[in-house]
Amino acid sequence: MSASRPVSVHNPHLDAMTEDILYHFSLGTGTHDLPAMFGDVKFVCVGGSSTRMKSFIEYIAAELNMQDPNSDYPNICAGTDRYVMYKVGPVLSVSHGMGVPSIAIMLHELIKLLHHARCTDVTIMRIGTSGGIGVEPGTVVVTKQALNDMLLPKFEQVILGQTVERSTDLDQSLAQELLQCGNELKQFPTVVGNTMCTMDFYEGQARLDGAFCYYTEADKQAYLNKVRDAGVCNIEMEATVFAAMCKLSGIRAAVVCVTLLDRLKGDQLTSSHEVLVGFQEHPQILVGHFIKKQLKAKAAGN
Repeated sequence: MSASRPVSVHNPHLDAMTEDILYHFSLGTGTHDLPAMFGDVKFVCVGGSSTRMKSFIEYIAAELNMQDPNSDYPNICAGTDRYVMYKVGPVLSVSHGMGVPSIAIMLHELIKLLHHARCTDVTIMRIGTSGGIGVEPGTVVVTKQALNDMLLPKFEQVILGQTVERSTDLDQSLAQELLQCGNELKQFPTVVGNTMCTMDFYEGQARLDGAFCYYTEADKQAYLNKVRDAGVCNIEMEATVFAAMCKLSGIRAAVVCVTLLDRLKGDQLTSSHEVLVGFQEHPQILVGHFIKKQLKAKAAGN
């Protein structure tokens, strides 16, 4: 039997603190019993939209037969408007906003929360939307390697005036397990491929429809074909820092995003609202299937 995996923090200053205030969650070690509240968490799903993460917890509660007809699944972070957090059984659902800075702030506090709660064997999955590269809209891309906008597998951050590089490796066995779940579901295409993470939605993703654009359609196509040649199947705005921080904390992690359009064919979303809403359900269906399989296997093992 393998040893349990704790959630690691690498900050000696935390040991000297009498209280750790998780400001953007409106939680803290001095005001909340974090082990009692979160100690049983095994799966954390994060996504940009607060509405989508509320929808996900309602979906997973039904899938796990844990619905409470008298509960509206209260927002645990109701004391702040930065993020939302919901919990049912061993599953935590947390919003992270849009872009690297927003998800990085959330992850610092989430990782500390899981550490203070003494959680072990946690799997964290980002579920979200993305622009596809050469794949049909509605395809779910499970990230093999998170690449930055220079197509390099690293996350760079300036700390004390120095650029620090961190690895963006993700758990490949987890990616394959999620791919297998997609094959079992047979509800939508599921692939494993590289994901490019950018710092911008418009120029940073070679769009032609931003407020500024100093390149041509030919320039855009040449760049996106270079991106495709690097094995990239989709573009989003959080994968590199997510992969880097989860790796540092020893958390098994995956990025599971649906593509809303093929960027090789256009920049703007032209699908109907109903179609897009349906696409956005694909990652939660896949992750829900994975969580059910994991819990069933654990129950059988006991």
